[in-house]
Amino acid sequence: MSDDDVRRARWRLVLGAEAAAACAVPGGGTGDAGEPLSDEQLAQDRALTFLYERETGSDRRSGGLGGGDGLTVSAWINDVRELFPRRVVERLEHDALDRYGLLELVTDAEVLRQAQPSMTMLKAVLSTKHLMKGEVLDEARRIIRAVVDELRERLAREVVSPFAGTLDRRRPTRHKVAANFDAKATIRRNLKHFDLASGRIVINQPLFSSRVRRHVDRWQVIVLVDQSGSMVDSVIHAAVTASVFTALGTLMDTHLVVFDDRVVDLTERAGDPVETLLAVQLGGGTDIAQAMAYAAQLVTRPDRALVVLITDFCEGGAVGPLLATTKALIESGVTVLGLAALDADAVPGYDRGTASRIAALGAHVGAMTPHELAVWVAERVA
Repeated sequence: MSDDDVRRARWRLVLGAEAAAACAVPGGGTGDAGEPLSDEQLAQDRALTFLYERETGSDRRSGGLGGGDGLTVSAWINDVRELFPRRVVERLEHDALDRYGLLELVTDAEVLRQAQPSMTMLKAVLSTKHLMKGEVLDEARRIIRAVVDELRERLAREVVSPFAGTLDRRRPTRHKVAANFDAKATIRRNLKHFDLASGRIVINQPLFSSRVRRHVDRWQVIVLVDQSGSMVDSVIHAAVTASVFTALGTLMDTHLVVFDDRVVDLTERAGDPVETLLAVQLGGGTDIAQAMAYAAQLVTRPDRALVVLITDFCEGGAVGPLLATTKALIESGVTVLGLAALDADAVPGYDRGTASRIAALGAHVGAMTPHELAVWVAERVA
């Protein structure tokens, strides 16, 4: 296939069947009437048309579930998984859910079985899980578990590391484990073994350093998470981060509380982010003052308590009660951290006016990734 034919095929896939004549190969092609697409590309075009025909309103679907050629959502997702690489599959699923509202992707057990676990799929499941039961809910749980396990594995390293202590390079140790390996000292000690021929250093004597442990009193960490509809990304990360904090039980007593216009204490589920997310009900109003008042009731020792408020600071009622409760907590000795909501790209979105008034009372207010939050907490409890 010539370069011109490749370009024609690509444009034909981008523009759809309406551009078949404009992209036709002069003198004939791989298909009828000079069609530039191969059989596999025609199958790709069929899958793309099923989704993106909604863009122009040329909806040939029958009964809302499939195209005029009989393609169903279940068959479509099976096709795209076979025809496209994973990154493209995730993009197509993202558009199907977020752009066109194809809820069949997350409310049909067979479709869920074939779906690629991703953050987009997880958010769609959380938004529609109230519609699920039986086999559908079981498959949804599998999607949640797959995404959360991958996220937790990554965040666990980022969150736990600030609590692990630091290397004391002045004190060598015979405890030869990877965590204690002193790379810089090892390179310096073995430079005399540099091999010019291979360009490598031969390590005859690896060096290990002892580790300075953080000796801390047990702190109480109360995580309050706004579960209003716009907070889905923050809810997911907060649930996973809280589960990692819970695993540090010897260092801290972690409480996890979600709220909208009600307050729900999920502390008993905090160790399992899957169960936490299944319990979350996204949507509803926002009563931050009520959540802060509940946190105040949980505090047992103010000078060893952290209240981490994750919200967009868009208070649903009067701001006065929120400010009064926050002020009382701070004056009692509680450390208050207000975290602005972060979206999937870590871009903060919040009411700066309310956040500024809370900061003026002595609260720490900002936007942090889970790793930055762990570093901040570790510095406070050390």
